[in-house]
Amino acid sequence: MSATTSKVANGWRAYFWEEAATDWHARVREGRPGFSEHTTRKLRGLRDGISGEPGTVPAMRDAHRVRLTDAALESDHLPDSYIAEHAVLTLFGRHQQAAAEPAHRPGTGLGRACRELRLADTFSDSAVERRLMAAAGAQDLHELVQHLYRLVPLLRQAGIGLDYTRLLHDLTRWEGPGRGRVLRAWGLQYTEPAAARTGSEAAPYWARFTPDQADNGAQLAALRSGTGREAGTVPAMWPYYRTRMPANFRDTGALTRDLTAEHVALTLFGRHQQGHRRPMHAPGTSPGTAARLLLAKNGSGAEALERRFGALLTSIDTGELAMHLRGFVTLLARAGIGLDYDLVRTALRTWDDPKQPDVQSRLRNGWDRDFRVEPKSKKS
Repeated sequence: MSATTSKVANGWRAYFWEEAATDWHARVREGRPGFSEHTTRKLRGLRDGISGEPGTVPAMRDAHRVRLTDAALESDHLPDSYIAEHAVLTLFGRHQQAAAEPAHRPGTGLGRACRELRLADTFSDSAVERRLMAAAGAQDLHELVQHLYRLVPLLRQAGIGLDYTRLLHDLTRWEGPGRGRVLRAWGLQYTEPAAARTGSEAAPYWARFTPDQADNGAQLAALRSGTGREAGTVPAMWPYYRTRMPANFRDTGALTRDLTAEHVALTLFGRHQQGHRRPMHAPGTSPGTAARLLLAKNGSGAEALERRFGALLTSIDTGELAMHLRGFVTLLARAGIGLDYDLVRTALRTWDDPKQPDVQSRLRNGWDRDFRVEPKSKKS
């Protein structure tokens, strides 16, 4: 089952929403704002597809650029690319309806559009975020499209466009291995980590954490929900990232070492802080120092602790280090012993970085020394 994008002499034919935007801009230059009658007629046809199955709406056939092959036409299942294009065409038709300008706006991903919608104050922050989170949590393409049908009218009302070519790529990847990157792009576009933040707001969550806040429990639960998941793919964690990255990285959902390290550190802190009334982020307390404090507090089990700590120190890569830290943090949480999460994030960022081959041994030796050397007593 295959489908192809129709071809013209000079290359691939533009998608209908791209042609519509070109038509509108051309008429504006001619002093005739608005779409041509030909484009307007096709736009009306797109809205007919909202309640129709892909491939069953005659008025939409000329708007499709994904062409069905003979094999696809004879099959019981249409290609995913054709189904996704049908959905995007109907969304575009709904978005463009009565809009003053082209709804297709290249470069504006769904997350960025929702961020603009939130900042526009046309709707409450919670209303915008609730709709985006609902879309991000969709289990399949059909559910995702239903959520987008409810989101697009809000964008239209606020006069905010959307890159429909990018949305087509997002929908095409939704039910495959590319979903994680789509989610990460939406989340990073929507929150723009560290953007326009200064002072304490730009600091990582563990440094800003304040005990006894009413919503601490929900926030920590959100952090724990990301355990074992790829960074940026858990919508509940989106508001807590502060890793800076270039705009093109955000827009494409790039998975960087910095973001991965912050993500894992956040999940560890969410586990560590749970149930404690004082902050478990303890600047200056390395894993080695924390292990020594744990040994002193427990007073027994030195051999088991040394074995566990030794396994942590000999981690081959970041994944193994994160695994051992999860078990280690659980022990620290039970004993009420804190840990320097800035240091943890740095270790997770650099442990197996090929550009910094000496960092792992330096951290390992330092943590081992912290574990085995008693601190100097302070002079009274």
